Amino acid sequence: MTAPATATTGPAPAPAATKETLADGGGPAGLVTPRPHVRRPRSRTYSLTVRTLGPVALLALWWTSSATGVLTPDVLASPSQVIDAVEELWGNGQLPDALATSLTRSGIGLVIGLAAGLTLGITTGFTRLGDELLDSSLQTLRTIPFLSLVPLFMVWFGINETAKILLIAVATTFPMYVSTSGGVRNTDRKLVEAMRSFGLGRLAIVRQVVLPGALPSLLAGLRLSMTLSVIALIAAEEINATEGIGYLMSQAQSYARTDILAVCILVYGLLGLAADVLVRGLERILMPWRTAGPGGGAR
Repeated sequence: MTAPATATTGPAPAPAATKETLADGGGPAGLVTPRPHVRRPRSRTYSLTVRTLGPVALLALWWTSSATGVLTPDVLASPSQVIDAVEELWGNGQLPDALATSLTRSGIGLVIGLAAGLTLGITTGFTRLGDELLDSSLQTLRTIPFLSLVPLFMVWFGINETAKILLIAVATTFPMYVSTSGGVRNTDRKLVEAMRSFGLGRLAIVRQVVLPGALPSLLAGLRLSMTLSVIALIAAEEINATEGIGYLMSQAQSYARTDILAVCILVYGLLGLAADVLVRGLERILMPWRTAGPGGGAR
């Protein structure tokens, strides 16, 4: 005799997922598997258009306020008056001469500050003795506002170019120092020890391992220092300047020329913008892998 077939109780097993279901993104339970969101890279034209919206809006607001009388010429000159002032100053040679003088002051002070900050940062970040000897003193000096040094520099160096250049140098030293020291400290120590085991000297390790590894921090310090060089230039040219953009501002203030004052302010702003654009260009050249943000989109 054959045993009778027993009836199965309970729910029937779920059917296996088919290839079509998996291909459509469905899981075994019939749920749709979420697909990762992929951000499309923005075109350069779109990015530039978005970046220019802010300045264009400010210019339109300025122009409208001047045209409607909200801004009177004794408060702020209109854009057309500022353009006329630029043509006047450029035509008589005052603006090119002042711009050349200010750029020379800012450039020399920036080079001195970058060299000092880079040297001190490598010394304190790479050697324990340098860190113990210098870091606490430099951190204390870093907290002193450089504007408070203007009277002291006038006593020490007089009202000549030395005081102006050194004030810019002091202002740009500490941002570069902090960024360099932090970048050097974050260098992979195992890589440094490996290079030492291959017989590389200390200078070679700094040049071939430490500085390339600290490059993002170095460029961040460069950006801050270049921005501060323009800010310090404004303060330095208040020290009895007889030429430069600051001298043009003091002369315009004496004669209540708000159009020339606006020109000088715009020149300072354009110098800061040019410094930022220059550092961004260096980042694209030296670190091309960082030009794209998350998901491949441009920053």
